[in-house]
Amino acid sequence: MNIFWIILIVILVLLYILSPIDGIPDVIPLLGWLDDTFVVGLLAYYLRYKRLPKFLYRLGRLFFQNKGSDSGPRADTSSGQGNADTRQTGNGQAASRSPHEILGVPPDASLEEIQAAYRSAAQQYHPDKVAHLGVEFQELAQKKFVEIQEAFNILTQKHS
Repeated sequence: MNIFWIILIVILVLLYILSPIDGIPDVIPLLGWLDDTFVVGLLAYYLRYKRLPKFLYRLGRLFFQNKGSDSGPRADTSSGQGNADTRQTGNGQAASRSPHEILGVPPDASLEEIQAAYRSAAQQYHPDKVAHLGVEFQELAQKKFVEIQEAFNILTQKHS
């Protein structure tokens, strides 16, 4: 994030803390500082991890979920320009790939290389990492994550 936006957010948080208009008025001792402490905690978390806590995304989905609305982002796989794992064969089924292709390792990869590739791919497509994205992306990531797990299980059984 641009330094300008970070400074602006810090200034807004400071104004919120100093302002007499709060979620819980500061006139009430201790209890009035609760919302200020929460906002400062969110700011500290954001500055440390460069993202907001996951529970805020879940709350946002809970309160702002449009049932029946189709305005969310979509992944267009009909053009045939997607990844190899999303391309369709002539009969409408996804083209199957080898476990090595899924994890991106050569066929003669060692167990350590397979484990490192698995960790990297699983971290990228883990459901918690895409919880803030739209439902379509969450479903695609879930399918990809399961595919990665299956490929890892197959390759580790071969090395056992």
